[in-house]
Amino acid sequence: MDRHRASRHLLRLVVSCRKLSAEVSSPHSQTIVAMATSTEPEFALKQRALLARNPSSKVLWTPRSAARVGEILANRLLGLGIEGVSVDLDVELARPPHWRRSLSPFFESVQRSGVRIDGAEKLRSD
Repeated sequence: MDRHRASRHLLRLVVSCRKLSAEVSSPHSQTIVAMATSTEPEFALKQRALLARNPSSKVLWTPRSAARVGEILANRLLGLGIEGVSVDLDVELARPPHWRRSLSPFFESVQRSGVRIDGAEKLRSD
């Protein structure tokens, strides 16, 4: 990892079928400085509706909600004056293809909102 990238805030994603969480930590202290998750109150109504329509549904977040989580995170980062983050490409590229496709709108949304993600071009889904 080059020196410039090592000085960037680190974006980590925690993904399960129930929830998507995005955390950004400080490069010096590893303290989480911003986060957004698909379990925030604005998603609750849609998740309940999804479960009501399909009680056996295992995945409670969608690519659309992933994009919204990205917008929320980007707004919080910009509010803190953070305009760029890096990701651990090895971790992100090791995700199963179905998760990578579902996460693509998250990364696109963060960048569209004005936060650069080092290595994001390698994360684009095909």
